[in-house]
Amino acid sequence: MQVILTHENADFDAIASLLGAHKLYPGAQPVLPRRINRNVQAFLALYRAELPFVDPTALPRGRHVRRVILVDTQSLTSVRGMGPKIDEVLVIDHHERPETLPEGWTFRGEPLGATTTMLVEALSTRLIPVTRIETTLLLAGIYEDTGSLTFPSTTSRDMRAAAWLLDRGASLEIVNNFLHHPLTPGQQWLYEQLLDRLETLQIEGHAVAVSWAQAPEGMDEEISTLAHKLRDLLEPSALFLLVGLDGNTQLVARSTTDDIDVSEVARHFGGRGHSRASAALLRDRALSGVLAELREILPRFVRPRLTVRDLMSHGVRTVTPYTSIADLFEQMQQTGHEGYPVVDDQGNVVGLVTRTAVDRAVRHHWSHFPVQRIMDAGAVTVAPEDSAERVRTLMIEKGWGQIPVVDGARVAGVVTRTDLIRLPPSEREQERQQIALRMEHAFPARLLALIRRVGQAAAEQNDQLYFVGGIVRDLLLGQPIVDVDLVVEGDAIALCRALTQHYGGEMRKHTRFGTAKWLLTPEIWETAQTLLDETPPPVKRRTTILPEFIDFVTARTEFYTQPTALPTVEWSSIKQDLHRRDFTINTLAIRLSPGHWGELLDFFGGQDDLENGIIRVLHSLSFVEDPTRILRAARFETRLDFHLDPRSEALIAEALPLLDRVTGGRIRHELEVILREAHPEAALERLHDLGALQQIDPEFTHTAENHAALVRLRETLDPQRWTLDEDERLLLQWALLFFRLDCPALNRIAQRLMMPRKQREALFHIPSLRQIMAQLPGVEQPSEIVTRLEYVPAPLLAAGWLMAKDDEVRKLLERYWMEWQHIQPELTGEDFKALDLEPGPLYRELFAALRQGRLDGTLGSRDDEIALVRRLTAVYSSDKGTPP
Repeated sequence: MQVILTHENADFDAIASLLGAHKLYPGAQPVLPRRINRNVQAFLALYRAELPFVDPTALPRGRHVRRVILVDTQSLTSVRGMGPKIDEVLVIDHHERPETLPEGWTFRGEPLGATTTMLVEALSTRLIPVTRIETTLLLAGIYEDTGSLTFPSTTSRDMRAAAWLLDRGASLEIVNNFLHHPLTPGQQWLYEQLLDRLETLQIEGHAVAVSWAQAPEGMDEEISTLAHKLRDLLEPSALFLLVGLDGNTQLVARSTTDDIDVSEVARHFGGRGHSRASAALLRDRALSGVLAELREILPRFVRPRLTVRDLMSHGVRTVTPYTSIADLFEQMQQTGHEGYPVVDDQGNVVGLVTRTAVDRAVRHHWSHFPVQRIMDAGAVTVAPEDSAERVRTLMIEKGWGQIPVVDGARVAGVVTRTDLIRLPPSEREQERQQIALRMEHAFPARLLALIRRVGQAAAEQNDQLYFVGGIVRDLLLGQPIVDVDLVVEGDAIALCRALTQHYGGEMRKHTRFGTAKWLLTPEIWETAQTLLDETPPPVKRRTTILPEFIDFVTARTEFYTQPTALPTVEWSSIKQDLHRRDFTINTLAIRLSPGHWGELLDFFGGQDDLENGIIRVLHSLSFVEDPTRILRAARFETRLDFHLDPRSEALIAEALPLLDRVTGGRIRHELEVILREAHPEAALERLHDLGALQQIDPEFTHTAENHAALVRLRETLDPQRWTLDEDERLLLQWALLFFRLDCPALNRIAQRLMMPRKQREALFHIPSLRQIMAQLPGVEQPSEIVTRLEYVPAPLLAAGWLMAKDDEVRKLLERYWMEWQHIQPELTGEDFKALDLEPGPLYRELFAALRQGRLDGTLGSRDDEIALVRRLTAVYSSDKGTPP
């Protein structure tokens, strides 16, 4: 008897290879293994009747196995009829040939993406017919082992075999459904355990992900699917999973680089596989011991990247902190160098001065200043033994085009961007893993799926897509994300137009600024749901709320022709777009293009400042070019609980007078953004300490009374009682800030801030409101209080309630707002007509008298009101038309 066998825990490549071998050797029975991956089981549950497979329990008794064909494996498994003597074993496998073979064994194999590929090639050569279900199973075998033809191990032969199968009716839809099969509840539990315990080891410049989990007793879940999902989510250089199963430990390993051959690690533990995917079952080995051993041996199996010594150029030009900008400008003109390391008298690196900073200083007539005024301070260096990956990371984080190499106490050379050109692109494994995971937690699954397609669409028009600025900052800080803005290195409007044509929705564009807004419809989100066939990782997401639109912005740069002027805008690269931003923490970007999903760009040290809680400007002229950044600095400091670095704070002091040259509308806008913060009083207090408020106007200060009132607004003002809309609440906050000012100061500040007329006129009620509040304790009748307060805008009344020092005044203001202002007479104009009163000025006088009586309690019923009307009209008539 001849049988065809494959490995346990069989995937699609294994089962498809059983089929392919049976088509080539029809006299051999294709025996299913006892353990089959769940997605393959699901496929067989539907299509088993159309396939020739034999269950191992159905093999006939009393017949001896003489010949075995092994596919996608090199290890024999025992089946019925198999004795110690087997005449022939034929191995068909795409894994590496073993060094030695037992007697009677023959090996046929080549380094292809899938074993199925070799068998399909033989089928096509021999013109052997295949059914639609058979071609679909064979295609699934190729697609699963090649990552849908995307893994580095994929060859052109795999692609041609797939194309041959598609020509013969293979269904991509069926393949996609079963390759991305939903996790079972047990797998999902195990996935979450592995995700929670994931750790990343940095070994020779590679990010190696390791995780472990102890499965409950009796759990029997396949782990290879979880390994695929974690690898796709995190994109590490290598991934190692350990799962304890009933006293045994299962190892599953995946690699994405030639520097790490996971089959070598698997062999160390008695397993096997190929360089990119391997596994081992360690019987009677405790999970903790295997984990400790894995951590210990991993460095032996990771090949290092190039070191600085392999790349560095010897000899380097430097300048001192005291070199004049004019002299350096002349040197740069002569040499064409884009940057110079700055060293002190002892030869220590203290910073870097760039061509961009020098050009900007010269443009602002700073040529006479020393280099230390404009240099990027910091002792950023590498040693000859450091990895090339560290150099690349420093260049991206710091934006330095050259990194000095320090050997001992001297600058021995330099590594430039040019030196890195010959290196393969950095994978940024660890960062991408962490950021991809953060995005999975922060965004709804459908939104992420849609953004992935937007990244693909951008790539198709040779553009790059990014998250930039605040959204990246808040993502890394774990804060809620409100708006979704995408920066396009290319043409944002063209990209948005292409998306509306493909997915629907509407576009709103602003050609001058290169921006577009994509208005999203329910149909678009239904389409996005279909993109989730790949089963998103089962992570806990902070929100499931989908945005109504997505903003697209073309990457741009800005030039300031003079201090405080509005900038001139030009389209540019992503780096220039980031360089125009206010603070380093807002210069981070995340790539969203295929092949770079989750890659963090940090040209200006934003990540370090984010981790250290620092607000830092990008260059010395930042506040000079845009003094409103002073207001934003205080806002970010207090919102994030960060602090300005000493140099940035010193630059604020120098730039304060330039606030006088900024338009009032821009200053007011920044202050209103502060007032909408959760704790605006903290930012205002900081601006007061910096002298920024007083620079706007000498009487614009933030007092302890203002501070306490803003806190009370947040903690004690009942929004359901006062029913203020957003604009009214903003007016209330302005009123709290200016409550103690007199009319000249109010008028002056309102004009300086270019406040809208409605706001300005409302604020002018403040002095009279203060006077009314001072008189209220002596007023006896509610009608008198209503007469004084009824023309005061509601936000100012709320401000008075918050600022009142007398509890009696607060009670009277609150009673007016909640009760007295709503009291009206019961009688109406129609009632007056029924009493034979002609419409005219008398009506107004009657209504006033009736309301006064109701407020003061002298009228208690409708009959009382009618009686008063008759008395008053009688008096009016007797006085010959004189109003009562």
